[in-house]
Amino acid sequence: MKQLIYADNAATTKLDADAFEAMKPFLEEEYGNASQPYSFSRSAKKAISEAREIIASCIGAEPDEIYFTSGGSESDNWVIKSAVFSDGFKRATITSRIEHHAVLNACAAIEQLGYPVTYLPVSDEGIVQPEQLEQYINDKTRLVSVMLANNEIGTIEPIADLATIAHAHGALFHTDAVQAVGHIPIDVNALGVDMLSASAHKFNGMKGSGFLYIRKGVDICSFVDGGAQEYGKRAGTENVAAITAMAVALRKNFDRMKSIERKLRKLETILLDGLTSSGIVYMRNGSRNHLPGNVNISIRNVDGEMLLHRLDLKGICVSTGSACDSVNTRVSHVIEAIHVPDEYAKGTIRISFGAENTEDDAAAIARELTSILKR
Repeated sequence: MKQLIYADNAATTKLDADAFEAMKPFLEEEYGNASQPYSFSRSAKKAISEAREIIASCIGAEPDEIYFTSGGSESDNWVIKSAVFSDGFKRATITSRIEHHAVLNACAAIEQLGYPVTYLPVSDEGIVQPEQLEQYINDKTRLVSVMLANNEIGTIEPIADLATIAHAHGALFHTDAVQAVGHIPIDVNALGVDMLSASAHKFNGMKGSGFLYIRKGVDICSFVDGGAQEYGKRAGTENVAAITAMAVALRKNFDRMKSIERKLRKLETILLDGLTSSGIVYMRNGSRNHLPGNVNISIRNVDGEMLLHRLDLKGICVSTGSACDSVNTRVSHVIEAIHVPDEYAKGTIRISFGAENTEDDAAAIARELTSILKR
């Protein structure tokens, strides 16, 4: 059986072993509903409270500013829809052209209901320029939503500057930090954001769990109606096991963030040096200020889907910046927005390293990619 090299950590990460162990009591013995008043439910209630404290401490928030959700998509939808639905004046939302589809499709949904949305262009490095926001924002803007780090090209955005502009015009500011939480230092107060979305499976937690930070004093309406969970803002019996795992995984990533970053930067160098020394001509997409381990490259006159499948046959998992249907190859909206030339755009792949990847993995990907391209 061929050895697996998993290099698509921006898509999802392996569940951390300690997080898995922390989950088990709440799946096997301590299965009580945290909302119930009897003693059997106390351990579940305590676990949720402790998880809230741990997560808050990792992003500079207060525990009562953390709301548990099913993941980044729910958190993003909660913000986009609730922010405008709680505003009686149908004021505008501003976002960027390179957001995750959880934001873009939520914005499309509110546009169908008559709420105006502006989509900011980005630079060729994928940066949302503050001067662009200044050009489009006004006192009739309700919400600005710009991701902290792009999931495809890894570009880290100037969120603090953008949030300052939003607040100067009386608008709320949200950042989709799904790709960033657990991988780069985050302080919600330094960033100046009103809301921040995160998803556990991006930092070695369980799929189907996440959280939304809502700054104290920000009033947006509930997204899920029912019981009084999550301070009456998000109904539904809590997934105690997943919430516990999320806190353990985030704390672990937080504690080893610097050492993992050094390792991932080295893996990037090994990969790119291997391609360059082999004579492969490619473009690296995104900003120099990017997420550690995120390598998005475009190769001239090559089909990215072909590269993905050929690498898959060799036991290597990466992702691509285009998707094929029965007729056409559709280039990703991010690659289009940063103006990658046509002869390169369809040959885009993303290699995203994680803590478990090795130097041998990076060298093997460069070697196998070179072999495919030169064949």
